[in-house]
Amino acid sequence: MRSRCALRPGKRGRFLLPGAAPPPAPAERLVYVFTTWRSGSSFFGELFNQNPEVFFLYEPVWHVWQKLYPGDAVSLQGAARDMLSSLYRCDLSVFQLYSTAGAGKNLTTLGIFGAATNKVICSSPLCPAYRKEVVGMVDDRVCKKCPPQRLSRFQEECHKYRTLVIKGVRIFDLAVLAPLMRDPSLELKVIHLVRDPRAVASSRIRSRHGLIRESLQVLGGKKEGGGGSDYHALGAMEVICSSMAKTLQTALHAPDWLRDNYLAVRYEDLVMEPIKTLRRVYSFVNLTVSPEMEKFALNMTSGPGYSSKPFVVSARNATQALSAWRTALSFQQIQQVEEYCHQPMAVLGYERVGSPEEVKDLSRTLLRKPQLSFHSLSGVKPHPLAGDGEEHN
Repeated sequence: MRSRCALRPGKRGRFLLPGAAPPPAPAERLVYVFTTWRSGSSFFGELFNQNPEVFFLYEPVWHVWQKLYPGDAVSLQGAARDMLSSLYRCDLSVFQLYSTAGAGKNLTTLGIFGAATNKVICSSPLCPAYRKEVVGMVDDRVCKKCPPQRLSRFQEECHKYRTLVIKGVRIFDLAVLAPLMRDPSLELKVIHLVRDPRAVASSRIRSRHGLIRESLQVLGGKKEGGGGSDYHALGAMEVICSSMAKTLQTALHAPDWLRDNYLAVRYEDLVMEPIKTLRRVYSFVNLTVSPEMEKFALNMTSGPGYSSKPFVVSARNATQALSAWRTALSFQQIQQVEEYCHQPMAVLGYERVGSPEEVKDLSRTLLRKPQLSFHSLSGVKPHPLAGDGEEHN
């Protein structure tokens, strides 16, 4: 006689107790935007946050770093991956695990990092302020007045979406994501957003006071050296570029788990050719490009100037955004960054400079055809770097 407690097979090999409902399946399209601080990732993230079909999370691993501070970047990679594994299954209770609100206090939607600009949190049915189907930036001052919702309510919304995108700067080694990318129940894709390391360094210096805590965690046990007041901003570049070089080598010699699941995007290509880059990115993750999203991307790269507010997403002048570092950094600082970052710069097509005069000659582009574009991660796709791969004049 068959036991009443016999297990029955569930979806993807899981086993369920009799009468138990199968667990919700992950969304059909799961994407991780793999990048570092000051790489234009807030703007890039908006290309997903604004999409009516996408459930987007902004820097959720921030909670891990805050809860486990002063843990260094390397030691926190495992916890970060575990959190992502839960989030990609719409298990948002993991936010409570890393809450710093105090014992007995339940985290709400407004306690999630980046909540005030999250289009799902700020839109109906969670909040009457906005509608998710209408493309357009939200005002964080308005969103902060939204009613706080239980995480379970936010989780219900997550299950309604077919595409889930997470943007993060706190995963340093692409191989950390390998278990998630190998998992057949997830089929995770990675978009690697890169930017000229000299521009990243310049932006880090401008926003150094807001990044000091993260810089200390990135540097870990490294002893303080030269660089004066900009030491933490520039010193972190050595760790960041070392990790970037390792990731790019993994992409150039792609293992099975990475093939067809990796796309590199240069920030410079995004701001110079926003429509073309948006189409390639959306094609990679099987999203449809709407006229509203094309207009949004174009408007965000056609602003009047280059914002002096480093943590605010706003329309920028593309040309000024690309060249600002050339007038902001000293030649000595540029040389230091190039020493730390020459390997990823060569792969990604960022040309080194030989003199202060060369830096100041803004008529000369320092963008070249990336080495990565010559390498195919599959037998079908032409190359894994978004953009046309041609030299920019």
